[in-house]
Amino acid sequence: MKKSPISAPFMQVGGQAVLEGVMMRAPGMVSTAVRSSDGTIVVRNDPYVSLSERVPVLKLPILRGAVGLVEMLVIGVRTLNFSAEVALETQKRVGHSPKHNGLAAEGRSTWSLALTVVVGLAAGIGLFFALPLLVATSLFSVEQEPLLFNLIAGAVRVLLFLGYLGGISLLKDIQRLFAYHGAEHKSIAAFERGGDLRVEAAMGESRFHPRCGTSFLLIVMLLAILLFAMLDTILMLWLGQLTLPVRLVSHFLLLPAIGGISYEMLKLSARWSQSLLGRLLVAPGLWLQRITTREPAADQLEVALVALKNACRITEDQEPAPTLEPAKN
Repeated sequence: MKKSPISAPFMQVGGQAVLEGVMMRAPGMVSTAVRSSDGTIVVRNDPYVSLSERVPVLKLPILRGAVGLVEMLVIGVRTLNFSAEVALETQKRVGHSPKHNGLAAEGRSTWSLALTVVVGLAAGIGLFFALPLLVATSLFSVEQEPLLFNLIAGAVRVLLFLGYLGGISLLKDIQRLFAYHGAEHKSIAAFERGGDLRVEAAMGESRFHPRCGTSFLLIVMLLAILLFAMLDTILMLWLGQLTLPVRLVSHFLLLPAIGGISYEMLKLSARWSQSLLGRLLVAPGLWLQRITTREPAADQLEVALVALKNACRITEDQEPAPTLEPAKN
């Protein structure tokens, strides 16, 4: 059988679950496949060249992670908009409400969905960034003790995150989204092994993946405890004391660096995933994926595989080239 047109030894493939579908990103292409309510799979292929490919300095470690996070946010909003548009268009064409369109069933427009994403991001920053600092400041008298303060704020942040995930996982619409998340992982796992990209074969892969975005968020929160404590120590030596406004501004400005470093740690942990240290590093993220992923149905896995094949430009008579360093998914 022929190999994939993309045969570079360091093929990078990542993905994201969207409304009733999956987005996959490979070098030069972002493909989104969505199951419409009439049962068909609608695909959108967008050629895409990363900013780090156009500006070589942005390929440097840490910088590439920060840039990649911004790009994935932009791509994520676009793909969510597309999946909502598919649901709305199908609803108009068929003349009834979509049967299995998850969160898009409310019939929101593209603009309202975009607004929802923006508001959601703002709420997320307030809930997971500002609130832990406020709690640690208001309820504990440790403002001038950098390490202890950030241990408390970090613990609050992690507990809020786990509670949030546990709460939304009870919603049926979110459970479908998490099933597509599992389908994304299974598809990428099959691709990385150079295996069979048929639904029957990919179904046997694990729904847990060491480079999942959920694992990334957990790394960010744990790393933030250490780096925020170091920053607070430096600021105390300079300013003499710390206040909540100073912490809010300084910690917020450090977030891009934390994201970039976390990205590098995620790649290293995945590369060392077969070693004892690697297994210890990826274990918390894999445990967390028991909440954020579910076993997909065959039709959901089919959607993920369609997105993957389109992103990698693989036709039915081709198989994927072996991959060594896939991107975070």
